Amino acid sequence: MFNLLSIMIGLVALLLGIVPFLPFLAWGYWFVIPIAVVGAAIGALSSSNSGRNLNLVLILIFGLRLMLGGGLI
Repeated sequence: MFNLLSIMIGLVALLLGIVPFLPFLAWGYWFVIPIAVVGAAIGALSSSNSGRNLNLVLILIFGLRLMLGGGLI
């Protein structure tokens, strides 16, 4: 159950992360990354790893995009 909830949170974070991918909107990742962190925390409570891994990949991609834009030093 926790894995399914984590995957759902990850999909919401993924959908919300599409808009900040555009130029000059990368500051939106400051709002999306905490959602993925919550999803990863819930996924860590599950016996399966797919939800946690999805959220960790999203955190990595969004954080990298934020660093490339100069928003994370």
